[in-house]
Amino acid sequence: MKQDEPIVDMITSFTDIINGLKDFDRKFTNGELVSKMLRSLLEDWNSLRMLIENTKDVNTYLLEELYRILMTYELNNAETKEKTRRSKEEMKEPPKRQIALKSTNDEGSSNTNMSDEELDDLVLLIKK
Repeated sequence: MKQDEPIVDMITSFTDIINGLKDFDRKFTNGELVSKMLRSLLEDWNSLRMLIENTKDVNTYLLEELYRILMTYELNNAETKEKTRRSKEEMKEPPKRQIALKSTNDEGSSNTNMSDEELDDLVLLIKK
């Protein structure tokens, strides 16, 4: 198996090789095929390989069942990697900057033209 090769491509290559060997009258038991397939997996698949080898009898394990498990594992693993990648990208984003606007006092809107009485009315209005 090549690095970053989809499991479907690996299964296709494996099947082509086995079929080619059958043309030369080389016969394999199902257990031999399952063992060879498990051995050809990369290190990323070690946890699944060990699980299968320790919980199942490789000699009675069906090759099609192994294919199904490998494809499911790859799909779930890809989703997990994608979520991890997205969360890492979100963590790398710089914090968004907030802009504070400066208050300016225009000549036309000056409070100096208001009388004390008008200011008191405005304060009361604001409090309500």
